[in-house]
Amino acid sequence: MSLPRVVVLATGGTIAGSAALATDPTGYRAGTTGVEDLIAAVPEAAELAELRGEQFSQVDSSDMTDAMLIALAHRVEELVADDYVDALVITHGTDTLEETAYFLHLVGSGAKPVVLVGSMRPPTALSPDGPRNVFAAVAVASSPEVRGEGVLVVMNDEIHSARDVTKTSSLAVDSFQSPHGALGVVAGGRVVLYRRLARPHTAATPFGIPTELPRSVVLFAHSGLEQLELGVLEGFDVIVHAGFGNATVSSRLVDALEEARSRGALLVRASRTGSGTITLVGASGETVNGWVAVDDQNPQRARILASLALTVTHDPAEIQRMFHTL
Repeated sequence: MSLPRVVVLATGGTIAGSAALATDPTGYRAGTTGVEDLIAAVPEAAELAELRGEQFSQVDSSDMTDAMLIALAHRVEELVADDYVDALVITHGTDTLEETAYFLHLVGSGAKPVVLVGSMRPPTALSPDGPRNVFAAVAVASSPEVRGEGVLVVMNDEIHSARDVTKTSSLAVDSFQSPHGALGVVAGGRVVLYRRLARPHTAATPFGIPTELPRSVVLFAHSGLEQLELGVLEGFDVIVHAGFGNATVSSRLVDALEEARSRGALLVRASRTGSGTITLVGASGETVNGWVAVDDQNPQRARILASLALTVTHDPAEIQRMFHTL
């Protein structure tokens, strides 16, 4: 039997970075290594799949923009529509990897595996994790077990759903974790799934690839955040408030946020804790009328879903349903 045909689509990031000192995994430049060198560094992956590289971009993922997300989504759609291509591996910087993965998870239309992978250390560091992660990502993309499972993230030999995974540590190689647990693991090159995602994704969502995304902002609550001036949030279509605990909104911020809502902004209640289910009312009382609660999404992924939701509806009740079902 012929090997699966996998395209490695490179975007830059730490996994393609370089540093002067092997002992310092932090002082490096991202995106200096090309896709062909990334593939050549993992010759064992050629035993799993027929690999073809394509350089989409070479950026630090902190420089990713919504426009780049949209362009990447279009290229992914073109590749998965190609009969020659069986699966995609996208190499990406870890800073915004979860946002890119979730965006693709919501707007994709195909069942072919799309796997995002990065590294916490550049290739020039002692014990770089990139080659091992690329090998595992190719193993997952090549496996028929993951077909139809939506966009996946493979890091540190763990397989995560793009809906759940988040970066939890600045430096640790096991930084990427899911609050409900990984879907499975890569053990000795073998893909082992232990659970599957219940929420709809890709072709089962109401979203296509938009021409542009609404203007959005994440407002991080803290005890020193004084009353906002009225009008300071003007121009934003989506305002995600990363509040205290159960997405509590300080009373001193309510007037400015309500003014923004009266101007047409979608207000979304998230939690700065980064995990846990957010209830519809919670500690903010009647001020949540017309606001949307994120269910269990963190603020950065909530921004993605809320922005896409506004491309199909402006009804807060319908957007709330999306958060509770996607």
